[in-house]
Amino acid sequence: MSEMKTIERSTVSNTIAGELAAILNREVTGISDSTSLFDELGLDSTTVLELLMRLEDTLMIEFDTDTLEQHHFETVGTLADYVIEQA
Repeated sequence: MSEMKTIERSTVSNTIAGELAAILNREVTGISDSTSLFDELGLDSTTVLELLMRLEDTLMIEFDTDTLEQHHFETVGTLADYVIEQA
């Protein structure tokens, strides 16, 4: 039987916020689940890829790229849901 790994949502949200600050090379304040990754934070396809790789390393999980869809990157909350689903 495989071991299930669970990650707390607060851990995922805090990790996303920290990695966003590192990628954007600036302090990112006021991040909530409704913060838009593209419109409010200015991410693009390159920074999204970097974010995913950093989240994999930090949280020690591996994303199934076949399941990635645009809607997973609408907000911090949708990305957190995806991360938890993949963990």
